[in-house]
Amino acid sequence: MREGPPLLLDGATGTGLTRRGVDTGLPMWSAKALLHAPDTLVAIHGDYVEAGAEIITANTFRTHQRSLAAAGHGDKAATLTARAVQLAREATAMIPTGGARSVYVAGSMAPLEDCYSPHLVPDSGALATEHGEMAAALADAGADLLLVETMNTIREAAAAAQAAVATGLPVLVGLVCGRDGKLLSGESVPDAAGKLVGLGVDGLLINCSPTPVLGAALAALAAATDLPIGAYGNVGYADDKVGWVNTDSVDPDAYARHAEAWLDLGARVIGSCCGTGPAHTAALRASIGAWRG
Repeated sequence: MREGPPLLLDGATGTGLTRRGVDTGLPMWSAKALLHAPDTLVAIHGDYVEAGAEIITANTFRTHQRSLAAAGHGDKAATLTARAVQLAREATAMIPTGGARSVYVAGSMAPLEDCYSPHLVPDSGALATEHGEMAAALADAGADLLLVETMNTIREAAAAAQAAVATGLPVLVGLVCGRDGKLLSGESVPDAAGKLVGLGVDGLLINCSPTPVLGAALAALAAATDLPIGAYGNVGYADDKVGWVNTDSVDPDAYARHAEAWLDLGARVIGSCCGTGPAHTAALRASIGAWRG
């Protein structure tokens, strides 16, 4: 990750499903596709491979037992997690003819409760147990790396990171920040980095933050750690009923221009988050190809 061109992460899965008419209503959100639209899910992953992504994120953002239990599927957590990794793996075989690049599958580890509600983070015992179960399930399913993402408090980020590192897989940790450049909990990015660096993670990222303002948090992260850093921002806004509302307010070319500034800050992993699609990934691919650090 420290050598060669920056790695290209894929883009949004849940909002891609919504755009294709798949029901992604809460609480299961994108996990519904594992039960009702697996072929559509593989197609979305495949589109990101075609667009040049080198890391495909398995659709496990909402396959931990807590979210599934709220929808009456709590007994399917391990099964659906394994299915999500398998479907992502199928898509990695879709490298265009003549392509020589490797494509890896990342297992997504999300907050146990709502991504944008730090006050809902469970107690330390639940965090350790449930993130431990999720990390182990992803490792058993064959993920190449673990992507702890959209963490809104230092406490949960650390608990999930510890569980992920315990698997022995490479681990990236993403923090969700507001327009003030701080975690949604109000904690600072340097404080988060200070806690996470000592846990043995392989990189720190800013993710699912508004794309136009993400650079401030990334700059703070770059100043706070020598670990590889990265970024993937959102386009649109969260909604309590549908999960995410697409606005297309930042088109692929505009997104890539924002990402060029992230590369200048030292980003070694870039991608895109909620509200984006394969066209954003293709634009990022072009930016990485043209960028000279």
